[in-house]
Amino acid sequence: QVHLVESGGGSVQAGGSLRLSCEASYSVFCMAWFRQSPGNEREGVAVNCRGGDRTSIADSVKGRFTISRDNVKNVLYLQMDSVTPDDTGTYVCAAGKTWSDGAIRQGDFTRWGQGTQVTVSS
Repeated sequence: QVHLVESGGGSVQAGGSLRLSCEASYSVFCMAWFRQSPGNEREGVAVNCRGGDRTSIADSVKGRFTISRDNVKNVLYLQMDSVTPDDTGTYVCAAGKTWSDGAIRQGDFTRWGQGTQVTVSS
């Protein structure tokens, strides 16, 4: 099964930027970013599936976050700009086989990384 390794998390001040990376051990159809903070449910942030314009960004980060993918290296990226303290959390990469017309659903993903922590200070 595919193995996912995230990197790029850290501490940043509000208004700053971070770029997260997720390296997959081999090519998969869909990859996504989810995030979770204490007391909150896991939230889908962004998804990218191969073949055509299959990219979706959650409304909560639209206009600030960008998802991209290097299909040669099997690496998924999340560019985070203009971050706020509400973006604090553990960001987890996921892999799956289903494109749900833009919805970012946990149930579509079967493999998960360990996560990388992002902390935004005000």
